[in-house]
Amino acid sequence: MKRRVDGGIGILCMICIAGGLFCLSQIWEILQSPGYIGGSADGHIQEETIGEAVQYVASSMVREAPQIAITFDDGPSAECTGRLLDGLEERGVKATFFLIGENAERYSDLVKREYEEGHLIGNHTYHHVEITKVSDEKAREEIELTDQVICSITGEHVEYMRPPFGLWQRDLELEIEVMPVMWTIDPLDWTTENVDEIVNKVVTEAEENDIILMHDCYGSSVDAALRIIDILQKKGYEFVTVDQLILD
Repeated sequence: MKRRVDGGIGILCMICIAGGLFCLSQIWEILQSPGYIGGSADGHIQEETIGEAVQYVASSMVREAPQIAITFDDGPSAECTGRLLDGLEERGVKATFFLIGENAERYSDLVKREYEEGHLIGNHTYHHVEITKVSDEKAREEIELTDQVICSITGEHVEYMRPPFGLWQRDLELEIEVMPVMWTIDPLDWTTENVDEIVNKVVTEAEENDIILMHDCYGSSVDAALRIIDILQKKGYEFVTVDQLILD
């Protein structure tokens, strides 16, 4: 017996035009299936279930973009951070900034701009100290002082931090309400001014849920970061702040 779908041709055309991810034959097969919502043994889909059929097929056509985070340490910088923020705004990208406390205090206007433009702000100690080489008391002081500086500018306490050199004391997590955030891609941008080298290092390694480590205190790093964003966006990546990756 020939199978039919009430109003099927119009529905199929609408779905194909809207989505373009399933071919006509694939959608037709789905709608004819006896096990499908509203389907009967002869493949007839009742009129009242057509809307559900459209929703079912459309939902299967949707694929979420792979997410990735780009982060910047050691700022803010009077020479570079403003230009970076301009580039991020043009591209609709939110980044994460791990600030050195004394720089944040010096360039509070840039911190305020980062916050107001929707970027995530994190702690990178006040003097960029290696936490494992100072006492627990000194480490707490470095973290808490930076938090106070940032909070005085944004009105919010900092929940995330990146320990300088990636060295962290786990005991501090029990004493300070702050979560350490490391990285998965490090192009060592601070060691070279070769923008092509930095870009190539990142884009050839980048995968979903990666966290890219860069710095917003070098002009070459800013140039590289914006090119990296352009390339990865064209590949379909969505840039998010690190808390979105961690919480997801």
